Amino acid sequence: MDRHQWDERYSGEELVWTSTPNQFLVSEVVGLPPGRAADLACGEGRNAVWLAEQGWQVTGVDFSPVGLAKAQRFAALWDVAVTWVESAVQEWTPPPEGFDLVAVLYLQLPQPERSIALEVAASAVASGGTLLVVAHDQDNLARGFGGPPSADVLYRVADVTDVAVAAGLTVERADQVVRVVDTDTGARDAIDTLVRAKRAE
Repeated sequence: MDRHQWDERYSGEELVWTSTPNQFLVSEVVGLPPGRAADLACGEGRNAVWLAEQGWQVTGVDFSPVGLAKAQRFAALWDVAVTWVESAVQEWTPPPEGFDLVAVLYLQLPQPERSIALEVAASAVASGGTLLVVAHDQDNLARGFGGPPSADVLYRVADVTDVAVAAGLTVERADQVVRVVDTDTGARDAIDTLVRAKRAE
């Protein structure tokens, strides 16, 4: 989907996604000392807002101005401060000081744009910082529920670990994970890629 399609998707008054943060963001970030965080492809801002609530200084980056406008309203509703930046992830220039946490959750890009975006994300990780990538996995097409129907924007764990290692990060976790989705017909399993990597201090 391009910028205009995402703008259209975000144009309604209601949130497209739930207001609660992604479960893997919560489980992987709990225990990290709050510092500077970047939420790349932040959409309507639910994860950025949650990070701000936890005491992080958050920058949310997304190429959809409509999504960012909703994110701003969401942050105001929760009375938290987030810096919002309108940019495609692969075109974003991180600040030189970097971030203690860079989160990339469900960024749907085909190659080669995906690798470029992941390289940008990895380059934004400061000394001692963490990169967290969660995405719809290739195996979700055949064995999982929901997610994009196009294999072009689905991930393999190695897609992320290769970029992380090339950027000088140490991979701490690299897994396929199951995310339970509540549907009208009961709970269904979605299959995601999850990679957490760290830059040495």
